[in-house]
Amino acid sequence: MNHATTTSRIAALCLAMLLPGAGMAFDERDAEPLTNFSTSQVQLVSGGTLHKFKVWIADTPLRRAQGLGFVRELADDQGMLFVFDPARFVSFWMQNTYVSLDLLFIAPDGRIVNLIEHTRPLTTDPLESAAPVAAVLEVVAGTAQRLGIRPGDRVLHPAFGR
Repeated sequence: MNHATTTSRIAALCLAMLLPGAGMAFDERDAEPLTNFSTSQVQLVSGGTLHKFKVWIADTPLRRAQGLGFVRELADDQGMLFVFDPARFVSFWMQNTYVSLDLLFIAPDGRIVNLIEHTRPLTTDPLESAAPVAAVLEVVAGTAQRLGIRPGDRVLHPAFGR
């Protein structure tokens, strides 16, 4: 990676961190109930097999900042889809998140660009996209390995025009 690319990436990450809601600390009493979030279905095509997930949609700065914070368990077919418009480099953390997750970073065309598996709950370690993304899908840890999900697999959802 050359200096200009590195500088652009650092600037994009810093800007994302400064956006409203980024890096906000939530108290559980202030968290919005997930029942208030919009829901949808995400389809993921991996190895010729279609996998379906019921997801909550985190499409505002406050909902993205809250994410799956304070959730104590997550079913194998559940998750949260974080939507970004326009696409950007993003960085996540696991503060207030009690469940280990797999994060799938998704390009605007619905292709998975990178993934991070088995996150450590309750940490502020940065979990970053490898490229600008239009969305991030969080699912229970072990899902990527169990289903054979890899970079290049496709995610089908209206957020990607599908």
